[in-house]
Amino acid sequence: MKKGNRRRRKNKRRAIKRLTRILVVIFLLLCLCLCLCLLLRKGNPSEEGIEYLKNGQYEEAIKQFEQAVEDEVNVGDAYRGIGIARWETENYEGARDAFQKALDADTESSFTGIIYNFLGSCELKLGNPESAQNYFQLGIGLKGNSAKLDQEMKYNQIVAFEQLGDWESAKARLAEYVAEYPEDANALKEQQFLETR
Repeated sequence: MKKGNRRRRKNKRRAIKRLTRILVVIFLLLCLCLCLCLLLRKGNPSEEGIEYLKNGQYEEAIKQFEQAVEDEVNVGDAYRGIGIARWETENYEGARDAFQKALDADTESSFTGIIYNFLGSCELKLGNPESAQNYFQLGIGLKGNSAKLDQEMKYNQIVAFEQLGDWESAKARLAEYVAEYPEDANALKEQQFLETR
């Protein structure tokens, strides 16, 4: 009889150990699921920032992009988003600073040409046409640029020459521009205007 009791107790202990292991594994799996749910619920601040940008909620967009920078999630894109939001609110100094940080964070981005165009445009708005010209020159012809973007930066260079009061350079660049883009009606009007200078 004693052997039978010992065997039952031994089997009972094994069963309890097995059950304990199973419960521990289940508990750990539940903890893991809870952590994943909390992470997924938090969302991607960059994606949320883009949604706010699309809806014209620029201050909320900036907050989300700043959170992405803090979380180190797509930092270059986050700074680019901050720059766009600040551009839209006419905070050109803030936009310029954010775009510069975007370049510093991600020099190989397919958006580099767009960022240079924004930087040049910010400098024009801030009354710094020489700096604007430099940014446009750096941006023209970069890999990933669309033909339309290059065209826009070439035109913006002409505007920068005009801001400098360098009418001869503006006329020369505009003549090149019109030869390359004869369908641009605004450039033709600008050419007529510059002829009076």
